[in-house]
Amino acid sequence: MSAKAKIPQALFLSWPRLLADLLLINTGSVLCAIGINGILLPHHFVTGGITGLALLIHNQIPVLNLGLLYVLLNIPLFIMAWMAVGRRFFVYSIIGTLSLSLALTFIHVEIPLDDQLLSALLAGLVTGAGAGLALRSSGSQGGLDILSVMLLKRFSISIDRTVLAMSIMVLLFVGLSYSLEALLYTLVVIFVSAKVVGIVVTGLSQRKAVFIISPEWQRISQEILKDIRRGVTVLDAQGGYSGRPEKILYTVVALTELGDLKRLITTIDPDTFVVISDTMEVINYRIGNQPHW
Repeated sequence: MSAKAKIPQALFLSWPRLLADLLLINTGSVLCAIGINGILLPHHFVTGGITGLALLIHNQIPVLNLGLLYVLLNIPLFIMAWMAVGRRFFVYSIIGTLSLSLALTFIHVEIPLDDQLLSALLAGLVTGAGAGLALRSSGSQGGLDILSVMLLKRFSISIDRTVLAMSIMVLLFVGLSYSLEALLYTLVVIFVSAKVVGIVVTGLSQRKAVFIISPEWQRISQEILKDIRRGVTVLDAQGGYSGRPEKILYTVVALTELGDLKRLITTIDPDTFVVISDTMEVINYRIGNQPHW
């Protein structure tokens, strides 16, 4: 085998990981079904993406099964996923789509909530949490999740932005078919759902990029390696005003480690110049924060 030959992706990482993925997918499907059947349908709301299109069609032709509609509308996206995304994500997404379809068919929970705005907020929270849990697995629930992962992997476009942008099409249909009030409530559902998806997928696994400038750079670097257990890159620099050579430390840490890092730096040198910035995604076997798509 040549050095450039592509190693095929393992379909299942391990049995514990497989069970965890199935738990995430099925829990997410149950939450989405509760949000859709318990809130969206009774209040005549819709949501974004393929689920929203399925709800629009179902509202116009109630005799059509919502779960079956969802599967049929996903077929073109699965063709795209087969060509553009790994086979693991493809297989898990089929499982997720079938799981959501079955949940929509058999799970019907009544949620006694009359206030329209509160209902829209709760629907966004519940469906966003369900979709986010599925994306925390090695797959998704189909629909716009497939397109979102494709754009994230290829162009680093965040999932919540893709969901919001692609949901504009559903909003146009709602605006043409329903009242302005229904359009605004749908916008609330879509916005909240997209934000919750981003929080669940990234959450506490968000990574922070940190630049550190200090004359005590050697000691700080050693303490980061020893106490935080994160890698450090030392960059050569020059002071723009003083002209003196400088050393800049660059490291990436988890959000939960950021407090310890700041305490470590200020203990060694309270006058350290530190810049902390968000990261869109980090790909690495130790510090990476993306699921195994």
